[in-house]
Amino acid sequence: MNQIDQVKELQRQGYGPKEIAARLSIDRKTTAKYMLKDDFSTAVVPGRPTTSKLDPWKPQIEQWLEEDRRTRFKQRHTAKRIHHRLLEEHPGVYECSYPLVQRYLKQRKSEGKEPSGYLELLWGEGEAQADFGEADLIEAGLRRTVKYLTLSFPFSNGGYLQLFGGETAECVAQGLKDIFHHIGGVPSRIVFDNASGVGRRIGERVTLAELFLRFKCHYGFSVSFCNPASGHEKGHVENKVGYLRRNLLVPVPTVASLEGWNEELLELAERDFQRPHYKKGQQIAELFEQERLHLGPLPARPFNVERFSRAHTDGYGKFCLDGRHWYSSAPELAAHELAVGIRAHSVHVYREDGTLLCAHRRIFGEGRSDSVDYLTSLEALVKKPGAWVNSALRAGVAEGTREALDGMAKPDLRRVLTVLSKSATAFGFDVAVASLEEALRRGALDGYSLQAVSARIAFDGLQAQAESGCDLRAYDRAFIAVAGDRP
Repeated sequence: MNQIDQVKELQRQGYGPKEIAARLSIDRKTTAKYMLKDDFSTAVVPGRPTTSKLDPWKPQIEQWLEEDRRTRFKQRHTAKRIHHRLLEEHPGVYECSYPLVQRYLKQRKSEGKEPSGYLELLWGEGEAQADFGEADLIEAGLRRTVKYLTLSFPFSNGGYLQLFGGETAECVAQGLKDIFHHIGGVPSRIVFDNASGVGRRIGERVTLAELFLRFKCHYGFSVSFCNPASGHEKGHVENKVGYLRRNLLVPVPTVASLEGWNEELLELAERDFQRPHYKKGQQIAELFEQERLHLGPLPARPFNVERFSRAHTDGYGKFCLDGRHWYSSAPELAAHELAVGIRAHSVHVYREDGTLLCAHRRIFGEGRSDSVDYLTSLEALVKKPGAWVNSALRAGVAEGTREALDGMAKPDLRRVLTVLSKSATAFGFDVAVASLEEALRRGALDGYSLQAVSARIAFDGLQAQAESGCDLRAYDRAFIAVAGDRP
């Protein structure tokens, strides 16, 4: 990717394929191929089912590694200790080599980052600065601290913001993508803080995260980083971070979701353009329209802001991200390797054929967390209703619903859970639970009633008045008349 990035950078500077090939000492055909490429998105690659001599021992290894999380670092299993322990506990049965164990543990480690270059700080029309701020808001009734990405344009004094749970490369790329498509163009260059989640500058060397490097090539803009401890080098965005917080995030906003609020913030930020520039006298809106002419074009296809990774599940079908946040897949996928798509607001779990298994809200923060997909839990409970008493689903429903289901016999509980699972698949988990609570209130727990209530909630709402429909009295008269003629 670094070589491609260099080709695209020289292409943006106006060099032709022959000059680029000579500068980078690569083949001219290769240069031309890279210059024509305009899509750098990645997609989930279905995993190929493979077998290994180590497969029968992986659950045991995972159990030891899970136990290691609760022990001192220096007392945890190494690859050599795992190999020797398997030899000791399973003599004559365990026949794997030490390098096989070593490779398996190495594959569980995360990917690193790739290097790239940087440009000097020269400001002009169509160039931007980016930085993060921090603010509180109330989302879905809960107060939380969020990070907001601010992209400012020094020439016009325009600026936009987008809110996220963290400052990762996924958050930066998603925020920039949404702003680019809203304004209809791409800045020629963006200056970032040296502590940004997209990369870091150390001396003359800049290291960019793989996802952001692809995003940068896809949209065709250049990147510069401030010197360490030199925030004044992007003073415009530093001021814009505070200005937007005071004007758009005070008082503390109450929102249903970050994604929906972000769409509104793009419009709210542009309302502020209807004021004079602090130095030039013209309206910010007029200057920004002039600046639009210097923005680069949007690519033919939007970038898929998703970082793909392979994750190993524990005995409960859960996997861990960021060292502290646990997400469920499905109970039958315990001790498996899964394809996971990490986005700015969500985490997607894929099956081996590349189809979506479930999606979770992405969790940020320093504390340990657990996210459960109740739909996959429902499917498992239908097969094993006896596990209801200790299930996470039982703990998540209202007390009245919990008590009603606790008192059911297994056949009746299985029937209710089956209908609940079908409703959740068709209308979503929240609608399914609401229909169950309503059916319990009405004393109608048969499958037809549950499905009817779910459809009513999903499409019209329980309080909606039923439509009168067609006038069928003519058919009544006709049938009554025919019946009256019979002997």
